[in-house]
Amino acid sequence: MTDITDNMRKYSSQVVDGIEAAPARAMLHAVGFTDADFKKPQIGIASTWANVTPCNMHIDKLAEEAEKGANAAGGKAVIFNTITVSDGIANGTEGMKYSLVSREVIADSIEVVAGCEGFDGLIAVGGCDKNMPGCLIGMARLNRPSIFVYGGTIKPGAGHTDIISVFEAVGRHAAGELSLIQVKKIEDSAIPGPGSCGGMYTANTMASAIEALGMSLPGSSAQDAISADKASDCYRAGQQVLELLARDIKPRDIMTRKAFENAIRVVIALAGSTNAVLHLLAMAHAVDVELTLDDFTEIGKTTPVLADLRPSGKYMMSELVAIGGIQPLMKRMLDAGLLHGDVLTVTGKTLAENLANVADYPVGQDIIRAFEAPIKKDSHLVILHGNLSPTGAVAKITGKEGLRFAGRARVYHGEEAALAGILNGEEVAGEVIVIRYEGPKGGPGMREMLSPTSAVMGKGLGKAVALITDGRFSGGSHGFVVGHITPEAFDGGPIALVEDGDAITIDAETREISLGVSEAVLAARRARWTPPKPLYTRGVLAKYAKLVSSAAEGAVTDK
Repeated sequence: MTDITDNMRKYSSQVVDGIEAAPARAMLHAVGFTDADFKKPQIGIASTWANVTPCNMHIDKLAEEAEKGANAAGGKAVIFNTITVSDGIANGTEGMKYSLVSREVIADSIEVVAGCEGFDGLIAVGGCDKNMPGCLIGMARLNRPSIFVYGGTIKPGAGHTDIISVFEAVGRHAAGELSLIQVKKIEDSAIPGPGSCGGMYTANTMASAIEALGMSLPGSSAQDAISADKASDCYRAGQQVLELLARDIKPRDIMTRKAFENAIRVVIALAGSTNAVLHLLAMAHAVDVELTLDDFTEIGKTTPVLADLRPSGKYMMSELVAIGGIQPLMKRMLDAGLLHGDVLTVTGKTLAENLANVADYPVGQDIIRAFEAPIKKDSHLVILHGNLSPTGAVAKITGKEGLRFAGRARVYHGEEAALAGILNGEEVAGEVIVIRYEGPKGGPGMREMLSPTSAVMGKGLGKAVALITDGRFSGGSHGFVVGHITPEAFDGGPIALVEDGDAITIDAETREISLGVSEAVLAARRARWTPPKPLYTRGVLAKYAKLVSSAAEGAVTDK
C-alpha cells in the first residue's frame, strides 16, 4: 500500500472535503463510499466495455481488476464507461463515418467525467482502434497521473484466420474462387472470442505505440485478451497509478518529443498501421509536442521494418505474444541506438531501466528479423508529396507491392461506388483507383477503405492496381495503397480535379505522388469545380465536419 498524503488528493479534496461538500458526500455514500474513502485519492477507471464488438466485450472484467489494484494500494477506484464502436462491423457502410469521430467523443467524455468528478488519477482500459488514442488524448488533456491498459489481442480463428480473412473472402467469392458455403465457413470461425483484431492492424499497432511511448506498463501491448497476464497487467496498473500520484508523474512528463520518436520507430519496426500517423499526430497535439508528417519521413529513413506480421506478413499478434511480445524488440532497438533510453515511463523508471533485464527472443523464431536481414531497410510508412497531394499523403508500402506504380485513374465518388465497381469487375490491370470525398470533412469522418482494398486483394489484383484516397485505411489493408491525401477533395484539393484516364504516378523511393495533367488544365478544371454541400447539417457528424482539421494535422477538433 502506498503512503497516502494530502498532495495526492489535489482534485478529489475539492469535491469531498469540508462542510460545504456534504451534498457531494451524500451522493457518494449511495454509490458505496465510506467515510474512510473520502480521505483516499480517487482513481477514475475509464472502461471501454461494450457488447458491440469482441474487441471490448471482456473489458468490464479487466476494469474490475484495475479497481482491485488501486484499492489495494490505498486509493478509492471509481469505474465509469465511455463508448466504443466497431470498425470491423461498420466498414463499408455509412456507419463507418462515426468511427474516427468516436476518438474525439471518447477523449471528450474522459475529460468531462474526470474533470467533473475530481479524480486524482486515471486508468483507461481500451481494446479497439479509436478508443486507444481517444483514451490517451483524454488523459493528456487532463494531465493527471495516468496509465493506459490494453485489452489484449484475440486468438486466431480456425485455419489461422482473422477478420481480414473474412473481408478478403468476399473478394475471392466475387472472383469465383470461393463458394458461398466456403465464405460462410470462414465467417463462422474467424472470430473465436474476445480481443482485438489479430494482426498488426490498428489496435495492436496503437497498443504497441502506447507502450513504446511509456504510457503502459511493460508488456501490456502483447498479451492475449483472455489470460492471467492480462488480468495481472490490470491489477498492477491499478497499484502503479498510486505510485505515480505519490511521485506526481503526469502524462506530459512522459509524452515528450523523444517518447514520440520512440513510438514512431517501434511502429515502423512492427510494420504497423497507417492510422498510427493520424493518431500519433493527434496525441502529440494534446500535449503540445510538435510533430509533423515530415518527422515520420526523417525517422523512417533510419528505421527498418523487422516484423513479419499480418496484413503484409505471415504471423499474428498471438504468435508474437508467445515469443515475448515487443519488449525484446525494443531492447534490440535500444542497443542499436534507435530508441531514446532516458525517457520516463509509467513505471517511474526510464525506458532503459525497464529494458535492462529483458531476455532476447528464442533462437530460431522468424517473426522478428535481425537488423542484418530486414523485411525493408527503411520505413513502410511513406509520406508522399506532389501536385496531387501538396500537403502530404500516407502510403503503406512494405516493398512486397513494388516501390513504384504508374497508371490511369478510375475515379469514384465515395467508397460504396468504388466497392461496387471492383466487385463488378470494372478495374483492369494498370489502373489507379481513386476514391474521393471521404476525408475528415468530406465523408465526413474519413472512413477506412477496408472493403475496397480487401476486394482488390480477394480478386487477385493486389499487384495489378493501386488505390488512392483522401480517406484512410484499416490496419488490415494491404496492397499498393495511398491514403490521407491532403488537401482533401471537399476542401478543393487536387484529388477533386482528377478525371478518368488521367496519368498518376506513385513513387515510394522519391516519395512523390503526381498527376500527369498540366497546371493550365488543372486551373480550367478548378474554375468549373463546385464545392459540395455538407452531407450532414445536424448532429455529431455536422459538428465534426465544422471543427476537424486536416488529416495532415491529425484530424483533431480542438486545433
